[in-house]
Amino acid sequence: MTMMRLRREDPRVVGSFRLHRRLGAGGMGVVYLGSDRRGQRVALKVIRPDLAEDQEFRSRFAREVSAARRIRGGCTARLVAADLEADRPWFATQYVPGPSLHDKVNEEGPLSAAQTASIGAALAEGLLAVHDAGVVHRDLKPSNILLSPKGPRIIDFGIAWATGASTLTHVGTAVGSPGFLAPEQVRGAAVTPATDVFALGATLAYACTADSPFGQGSSEVMLYRVVHEEPQLMGVPDALAPLIHACLAKDPEERPSTLQLSLRLKEIAAREAHGISEGRPPAPRREPDRPSARSAAQYERQRTERRPAGAPTPRPQRPHTPERPAEGVRAPERRPAPQRPAVGRRSRPGARTGAGARRPGPDRKLLRQRLIVFVVVTLLVALGIAAAQGCQGPARSLGGVPSAPVTGVTGAPGTVSPGDARS
Repeated sequence: MTMMRLRREDPRVVGSFRLHRRLGAGGMGVVYLGSDRRGQRVALKVIRPDLAEDQEFRSRFAREVSAARRIRGGCTARLVAADLEADRPWFATQYVPGPSLHDKVNEEGPLSAAQTASIGAALAEGLLAVHDAGVVHRDLKPSNILLSPKGPRIIDFGIAWATGASTLTHVGTAVGSPGFLAPEQVRGAAVTPATDVFALGATLAYACTADSPFGQGSSEVMLYRVVHEEPQLMGVPDALAPLIHACLAKDPEERPSTLQLSLRLKEIAAREAHGISEGRPPAPRREPDRPSARSAAQYERQRTERRPAGAPTPRPQRPHTPERPAEGVRAPERRPAPQRPAVGRRSRPGARTGAGARRPGPDRKLLRQRLIVFVVVTLLVALGIAAAQGCQGPARSLGGVPSAPVTGVTGAPGTVSPGDARS
């Protein structure tokens, strides 16, 4: 919540509370951050001087403060103190740290179905306590819901109805915020707890889409849509769309009760949270089957404003992928990547290259056998050559045939016995 420094005209002490910062200002008065002697922090609202002079306002203000004292429950900002007889009446509620639902959605975007259902269940339970105390909030909207670390809290209940503290403050008009008012409030009919159910449905739709279910526009246009047109729930998850549509029924009797709404939202929150824990994708956004003429014209007008004048209407393009390129773009030819030869490495038997193929290479056993055969053959050839060279050493005869050595009786080489000579 944004805090501002106190201005020169702001009081420094109200009742037993010392004021420190400005929290905001509205049609009813100014809200301050204060603290008591024990250090308890409060949100203290001081009424405008012109309202303080209205006796009818003072009596209504007293009734609303009395009713607010009876509210019990953890989903509301508890009333701490009030002074109805002061020159400028004031009341102090428990200070709730944390941003409003409006600021969170505006800064971070729409919430998921599980987050929205969880917040809605807590708000419905808080409204149940408010209604049991005989109070109707009458101005439930995203800016009146604070998201504290302990859960959502409802603020400004039952007071804005008597003061016109919202956008519409003129005499004779409905009191509340356009887009979150119920049709019976616009018509001036009786206000019932079903009025808060309508406002809660519009608030949950805003949490899912970051917009009011009745769009944007002037106060008169918004009030007309609330009474006569159906809400536009484009972008609301399918898990929540039927329940939110039931909350926004024109007839209060057709809306679910606060208790039924609380139980149903708890079931949706548990189911969506269980689906996220199991890894399922989030619920898809719900698109309306037949948008109204107003919404169709509005969307067409927005598209025309965004497109330059004279520019042709863009034709929807099919998403392009590497297998299917964009229109007008020639797909590049796919060439196989060149295979780089292995350098400085020997092929290993059984090694794989490419997509699981074996790299070709000789078997080691076959290489060993071939090497042995080569060595044996080489040795045999060498021995044959050596033997052939040894036979060429003795003398040869005239006819070219080598003569055998002559051996005598004595066995000495080159001697002939007499017998042999005669013969």
